[in-house]
Amino acid sequence: MQRATGVLRILGSFTQRCAPSSSATPSRFQAMNSRRKRNSVRKAAAIEDLVEPRKVKHVTQAAAGMEEWIGSLNNAAIHMALDEFMRRPMVRQLAKENGINDKLFIRAFKSFREYCTPEDLSSVDPGLLILMSDISKGGKDCEMLYPFFLDHSKQVFPHLEAMDDLRIISDLTRPHNWYPEARSITRKIFFHAGPTNSGKTYHALKRFGEAKSAVFCGPLKLLATEVFNRTNALGIPCDLVTGEERRFAKDNHHPSQHLSSTVEMLSTQMRVEVVVIDEIQMLRDEQRGWAWTRALLGAAADEIHLCGEPAAIEIVKKLLEPIGETVEVRYYDRKSPLTIADRAIESYSNIEPGDCIVCFSKRAVFFNSKKLEENGIKPAVIYGDLPPGTKLAQAAKFNDPDDECNVLVATDAIGMGLNLNIRRVIFNSCTRQTELLPTYAALQIAGRAGRFGTAYANGVATTMRKEDLGTLKTILAEKVEPITNVGIAPTYDQIETFSFHLPQASFVRLLDLFVSVCSVSDHFFICTVYDMRELAVLIDQVPLPLKVRYTFCTSPLNTDDKRTAAVFVKMARRFATGQALTYEWLMDMLEWPPKPASTLSELSLLEQNYEVLDQYMWLSMRFPDMLPDEPRVREASKILDKMIQDGVEGFMSLLAVGPGDNSDSKEKRGSRSSEEKLAKLTGASEKPARKSSILEALLKRTDISEEDLDQLREELNKKKKKP
Repeated sequence: MQRATGVLRILGSFTQRCAPSSSATPSRFQAMNSRRKRNSVRKAAAIEDLVEPRKVKHVTQAAAGMEEWIGSLNNAAIHMALDEFMRRPMVRQLAKENGINDKLFIRAFKSFREYCTPEDLSSVDPGLLILMSDISKGGKDCEMLYPFFLDHSKQVFPHLEAMDDLRIISDLTRPHNWYPEARSITRKIFFHAGPTNSGKTYHALKRFGEAKSAVFCGPLKLLATEVFNRTNALGIPCDLVTGEERRFAKDNHHPSQHLSSTVEMLSTQMRVEVVVIDEIQMLRDEQRGWAWTRALLGAAADEIHLCGEPAAIEIVKKLLEPIGETVEVRYYDRKSPLTIADRAIESYSNIEPGDCIVCFSKRAVFFNSKKLEENGIKPAVIYGDLPPGTKLAQAAKFNDPDDECNVLVATDAIGMGLNLNIRRVIFNSCTRQTELLPTYAALQIAGRAGRFGTAYANGVATTMRKEDLGTLKTILAEKVEPITNVGIAPTYDQIETFSFHLPQASFVRLLDLFVSVCSVSDHFFICTVYDMRELAVLIDQVPLPLKVRYTFCTSPLNTDDKRTAAVFVKMARRFATGQALTYEWLMDMLEWPPKPASTLSELSLLEQNYEVLDQYMWLSMRFPDMLPDEPRVREASKILDKMIQDGVEGFMSLLAVGPGDNSDSKEKRGSRSSEEKLAKLTGASEKPARKSSILEALLKRTDISEEDLDQLREELNKKKKKP
């Protein structure tokens, strides 16, 4: 069904590209974005589909004189009584009143029947056998079996006994009450609202610097690091806290009154004068939205300064209304103009200094970088898997007017956190992960074009292909829908209390059950615990205490890569044995020292190794005794970061056509060899080979080429000709 839905979405985009741009009406795009929003919400499984039945043991020793009591009772008579019991409406009604719905009733009854009809009846509860005997003789009604059935059901499904407690524990409807320190303060809330390049964050940070004590909460460690560096450069001592490191303006014995951090690291117990929460619209994010909700409701500060899209204003007001806090909104206009070009780029020969091609996959980044190289343009490259040092180095090269890298190829990671002197943002595609790019994301990316006070103050947004330009214009013309609900996530204390009532449940099962049972109000949604659950599945068989397991599973690790996932499991296993995760152990596992990258696959291996080191540093912040070598690992990560920088600098030369090949035959052979090499390493090519079915190809990607269009027409024509 998902694959079929993907085809329909792609064909819808396909039709729009082939038709005149005026056919893309706003209502159509609103409908597409609404479908995207609905599809993004994962539906929690019903609890009856999650709980596993437990085996109920029979009595080990029969009671004396049972034969006299039960007489000629046999399995056939018991089956008749049980079948009549199951059909009684009153029994079903009583079961529902005790939390046993129809689906759970069938499963519980099946277990009850198996318990009542063993080969040796003497192993059954004597009281139940006596009642069965009386029912078979007509002396008692079968409904009198219900107390025995209910008791058996609670043994088979232990959650039934604690259902009321579980619902109370998993009640997430009043998250305001989770933060007593913040509730003890009458906070002033300021919302700095405006588009990119409007100065809203600048004004909030000005108040941050003026305060006696303050915390900045950013969406990325790059941005937190930038605020840390700038604040110290202004002579204001400022510390830095991210998930992987802690840095001090002076030392750990003299913490500063100013702190720059990633939003997840905000302490709700620390009282300060000012807290700045940047990119507050991230409340809507499915994975990380809970961190912004927590910061908004839990920051213990006299003043809270929020920076972000106007789309978040109303939901912020609604969230603060129950605690009596009001919001003062300060609006900002963009400082420099942003226009949409009338023409697409179409050819790499039309790329100019200050251009940034925005892609939505690493594969597309490599492909576009290769095509630029072929046109004599050396680009800077930024994508999500690169270490922070490499990203900053590539950004610095692009921003340097004297550097030859005056064109940038990047993923949408540039949407926030990096200061870049971009003249034109060029969308390589208008789709992301087979979905039409939402308006708020497109505006965030397009808004990176033009930077006030630079040579590229006037920004321009356009597309690589002309068939995408109408789509982009329609997307950007849409009004950003106000945010209606925000992310929330269970705390460890709630999971721990939940596990107390379900001691036999695995952590994976606890997560599933919690999401199934929990209740939230209309303004909230449960942030997907998919990533946490994926990690929990990996270490499900590793014997770890609940607190340790929870911490391991909240680490920011990419589970899509098998190698990093395997290292994660090895870390958990070693931790479980009580052995310290030493520098020597880690380096031996990574086969240190690494080799410089000479191919894209080797560069990818270096990036994976860096992620493993990052994971070690993240865990060492939580378990310093078990991961004692954080300083040495950090030094190793710097070495690896530099090797990745060198790899990014040089990997394109491995794919580019060698200079000096002037003959047509050599040029064609070299170009073809280069294309084949790139296709092999990245799976991309500008002119892909014919496929057995274009529809199958559309399931995998959405960057439709003219060749795809031609082949699709051929296939459709063939189908029409068939009788």
